[in-house]
Amino acid sequence: AGASRAMTLDILHCHSTFALGGKEARAVVLMNAFAGAARHTILSAVPGAFGARDAIAPGIDARFPSEAPSLTGRPSVARYRGLAEYMRGFDLILTYNWGAMDTVMAKRIFASSLPPLVHHEDGFNADESARLKTERTWMRRIAFPAVNKIVVPSSTLEDIAQRIWRQPQHRIARIPNGIATRNYAAKPKPQALKALRRKPGEIIVGTIAGLRPVKNLRRLVRATLSIPGTRLVIVGEGPERDALLAEARSIGAADRLLLAGFLAQPHRYIGLFDVFALSSDSEQFPIALIEAMAAGLPVAATDVGDVRAMLPAEQSPFVTARDDFALAGALRQLVADPALRVRLGQANRRLASTDYDEGVMIQRYAQLYGEAIGREIAYLGQSAL
Repeated sequence: AGASRAMTLDILHCHSTFALGGKEARAVVLMNAFAGAARHTILSAVPGAFGARDAIAPGIDARFPSEAPSLTGRPSVARYRGLAEYMRGFDLILTYNWGAMDTVMAKRIFASSLPPLVHHEDGFNADESARLKTERTWMRRIAFPAVNKIVVPSSTLEDIAQRIWRQPQHRIARIPNGIATRNYAAKPKPQALKALRRKPGEIIVGTIAGLRPVKNLRRLVRATLSIPGTRLVIVGEGPERDALLAEARSIGAADRLLLAGFLAQPHRYIGLFDVFALSSDSEQFPIALIEAMAAGLPVAATDVGDVRAMLPAEQSPFVTARDDFALAGALRQLVADPALRVRLGQANRRLASTDYDEGVMIQRYAQLYGEAIGREIAYLGQSAL
């Protein structure tokens, strides 16, 4: 038992937030896959934002310490020294997005005495959805030479890392997101979405997203509920909840909007949607889109990040400009044509099962983290790959 304990990897996760979203869902998948091979200490730059902890499998050693240095604050050598001291107790540091950049900077200043660090960039919030902030670009350029790898899920972010952040190719790893596509093959039971009461002939447009401004779900409310005979279901939590309800009331359609809150295990309910919609102003390689594809749903989406490239060619006409009219037009076509919905859903499911299964993703992350620490990391399902 002592030898086994000695080989257990101690990982510090520094998240911009650990409320359940795409990057958090992926981090949990990896934590679950590493099982007993790793212990996890998880910090969030947003105090108390630990909603994703409920998705961690029983038996995984995951800790959420109440006494740890803040990941954000006024830049200073003293703050960075405090972060560095905290990091020294771990074998591997994993940082996620801009909210954890102070941790990366601490590594930059005190690099010689700290464990290896892998940084993950998954996209931008509303404040950088149109244009990257110059001061953040400069800080990334200064901090990134300290990291072992910068991991990105999309070709869009890979280009930004090279062209704007000026990082050499050898420091960048692109690993597309993946899911357990086999879980999405069966049709969900109607009670999986208990609050959904489908009326005869009603078309359900659904999405899974954090209720944050960058997701522009108010656009989705307007676009969907302008189409007679539709109901919009939004699964997720966040600060925009009241604004979405107010938007639906303003157009006289509050009775056709269901805000379902956070629901774990999307494979249990996403197949109850007739159409999946994505209305974001910024995305990179959204996991929710892969989940919809694996469930055999047709998609209407804004043309952001790698969304167009992720989908089969048949879906291109339904990847639209970032405005209400364009998205509503795509939705209107899908709502009106059942045969089209079936055809696109089948194409999406085929592509998801061949290109976006989580087995390959887990394998690549385990290899990358193993290279950073200089030893192999065991993970569930390893022998099958």
